[in-house]
Amino acid sequence: MSTPNPRIDDLEKAAHGTGDIHSVPVRHPGQAVAGALIVVALGALIWSVITNDNIRWEIVFENLTGATILRGLGTTLLLTAIAMLIGLTLGVLLAIARLSKNRVMQTVSSGYIWLFRGTPLLVQLLLWFNLALFFPRLGFGELSVDTNVIITAFGAAILGLGLNEGAYMAEIVRGGIQSVNRGQIEAAAALGMRQRHVTWRIVLPQAMRVIIPPIGNNLITMLKMTSLVSVIAVPDLLNRAQAISAKNFYVFEMLIVATVWYLLMTTIFTIIQMQLEKRFDRGFSTTSPRVGKRLAKNLRPGRVTNTELLQVVQEKSKE
Repeated sequence: MSTPNPRIDDLEKAAHGTGDIHSVPVRHPGQAVAGALIVVALGALIWSVITNDNIRWEIVFENLTGATILRGLGTTLLLTAIAMLIGLTLGVLLAIARLSKNRVMQTVSSGYIWLFRGTPLLVQLLLWFNLALFFPRLGFGELSVDTNVIITAFGAAILGLGLNEGAYMAEIVRGGIQSVNRGQIEAAAALGMRQRHVTWRIVLPQAMRVIIPPIGNNLITMLKMTSLVSVIAVPDLLNRAQAISAKNFYVFEMLIVATVWYLLMTTIFTIIQMQLEKRFDRGFSTTSPRVGKRLAKNLRPGRVTNTELLQVVQEKSKE
């Protein structure tokens, strides 16, 4: 006669809804040990920096919110915003040209991407800054102007950062557009939708889910890459910190000031990126507790929303 196994009995009861399974979570002692070692190492590193007698923390706190540093921070944020706007606009246009059936547009787009991705950003910044050496005047005849009047240090920074970003953004946008199921585009066309409406109401809402994460990464990268413009004397955050350190000779302390601001801005941009990802994922995820409320709101009589339209197109593409 076999001895009854209580574990098997519990499983049978749970399967028939007459009992509960008492599960025991899997333990990972190796992960706990590794995590503890990392925490200890980081704590020791931070403590060694804080208690280092060679670092004048009063200089750090004094300059952290100083007027000069804040002006440099404003310049950095302005450069980031303008360069990303130029890059995103160029990226969309170049991606559309790359995906078009026009061979000329494809060639121009591919050549642009090849040129600006194939050369270092610092080299591009220096070329724009020294453009007057090759073209002293821009224009034709009497309508020409001095190149140095147009291409200032700030203008060279905008051109270098924005045009370079456009090449990378083009590939991001192109990848996002190509991620949309081709059958949905054909189904939308079969429903009589114009190409413009297909792009704005079918393709882009779905492509944004793929585009947003790399755009967020590029935004953070752009924020940090603006530090390169200090080479061409643009008064950004790093340039201002270096200028102050040249006067008070506290080089490391001023680098800490710049580092703190870069980390703070990166953290803020990361939070914004996460919120945007959640927003554009709403129509495609059923895990959110507010999905039912959104669907009820979208399904009002007489209102055709992108969510409804996407559902119709997706069903049509499966036929």
